[in-house]
Amino acid sequence: MWEGLGLQVFLMCLGAVLYSAVAASAPLEHSHRRRLSLHRHRERTGKEGQVLHRSKRGWVWNQFFVIEEYTGPDPVLVGRLHSDVDAGDGNCKYILSGEGAGTIFVIDDKTGNIHATKTLDREEQAQYTLTAQAVDRATNKPLEPPSEFIVKVQDINDNPPEFLHGPYYARVPEMSNVGTSVMQVTATDADDPTYGNSARLVYSILQGQPYFSVEPQTGIIRTALPNMDREARQEYDVVIQAKDMGGHMGGLSGTTEVKITLTDVNDNPPKFPQSVYSMSVSEDKVSGEEVGRLKAKDPDLGENGLVSYRFIEGDGMTVFEITTDTDTREGVIKLRKPVDFETKRAYTLRVEASNTHVDPRFIAWGPYKDTATVKVMVEDADEPPAFLATSYSFEVEENAHDGTVVGRVHAKDTDVANNPVRYMIPRYTDVEQFFSVGPEDGIIKTTRPLDRETLPWHNISVSATEIGGHHQDTKVRVNIKVKDMNDNAPEFATQNEILVCENASPGKVNRTTLGLFPSLYQIRFLYICTVYASEVIQQIFVD
Repeated sequence: MWEGLGLQVFLMCLGAVLYSAVAASAPLEHSHRRRLSLHRHRERTGKEGQVLHRSKRGWVWNQFFVIEEYTGPDPVLVGRLHSDVDAGDGNCKYILSGEGAGTIFVIDDKTGNIHATKTLDREEQAQYTLTAQAVDRATNKPLEPPSEFIVKVQDINDNPPEFLHGPYYARVPEMSNVGTSVMQVTATDADDPTYGNSARLVYSILQGQPYFSVEPQTGIIRTALPNMDREARQEYDVVIQAKDMGGHMGGLSGTTEVKITLTDVNDNPPKFPQSVYSMSVSEDKVSGEEVGRLKAKDPDLGENGLVSYRFIEGDGMTVFEITTDTDTREGVIKLRKPVDFETKRAYTLRVEASNTHVDPRFIAWGPYKDTATVKVMVEDADEPPAFLATSYSFEVEENAHDGTVVGRVHAKDTDVANNPVRYMIPRYTDVEQFFSVGPEDGIIKTTRPLDRETLPWHNISVSATEIGGHHQDTKVRVNIKVKDMNDNAPEFATQNEILVCENASPGKVNRTTLGLFPSLYQIRFLYICTVYASEVIQQIFVD
């Protein structure tokens, strides 16, 4: 039976008290030890704390626990072996073998006292299995069979809690309800969880209130405030503490940092920074050219901040169009068709910006859209003069004398300045200079007589250039038809000799010779064909 069993129960319950008690009592161990003699049925505590019965054994035990981390000046007495066959005459020798025998644990071969010579750490090894035997000192023959026993290292609270995976990073949606789970942090304690409260942990929050809280027993971090807004603050640094001994005073603690980021939800509508935008466009711009840009600001991120634009009313909805620049999230206003300063000088449009993705959870916070007014001013451009007609057609008789008026073209400056216009005929359209034009009045005249039979049509251009400004010009086509006059006598197509027979009677027609001359009908037919062909050719040039 174990000697001093009551003391062992006391030590198991109050390990901390035993730590100091053993250190103080080590020098007096012989005077306080009570010896028991066992002859036939011996009881001892086994590896699993069970009481085993062994016959014919005479061991006496008085200790099988040793407190870890003992740093006293003397070796720690672990226990004492004693056999009934030991008569005290010194002939009985005690031998110890097993884990740590001779290095960690040493035995006095005369008294059977076992001491621990080194500081033990339960977290490195919680127990040691040893074998004791009593032999004859002279012959080394066993006096009893060997017996196995266990020395358990008794835990003390010498390890603080540790967060093995910190620092931690977590994300939770903004505007989450109070109590929304963010994440769970877990600390570990190397002390014995089955002995006392050395490994019983309690979690608390040291930094991060009042925004977050932590469950003391589980380490689950939860939101503690409603309506946390990412646009106001996005990141929070939270410090969590784990303390052993159930959180009581004197317990060891460890901390970890948790960086919590609020993720975005669509809780903000787009908003125009101003209610009215002013833009301008020159009247010389072509369709598709950009007029201006405007942007409704949405502080949300990703698809939550996407904005689309459209015209909802205005007098320029058919003149302008608006698209969305996906890179800049701007509304881009472009010309759908050209504008004219002289016709209309200003347009007013109403633009709506709206979110393309709306979160149903926050639909009541809407509407997720905004409107603004766009005023577009049309700027006057220095345009070239404009002729009143797209082309002109005139007629003039052939053989008319120099300076005969053919017709008049008219152009005007459509700009507000209404600058005067100067006319001219580009020489490449009238190489032989049959015509001239009045530089101020646009009257076209002949410079010499025209011959319809030589050139029945004249196709020229007249240029109008504004005086002042940028001297812009424009051209118009003028088709002039030369009218036929009866100014050509008939002519024989060929030169034929007329042969007359001698002695021919007066008035007699030589029919054979007459057949060589074209008839009057033939001459008239050829004339008509020539005129018709000339008119067809002139019409082709006109078209």
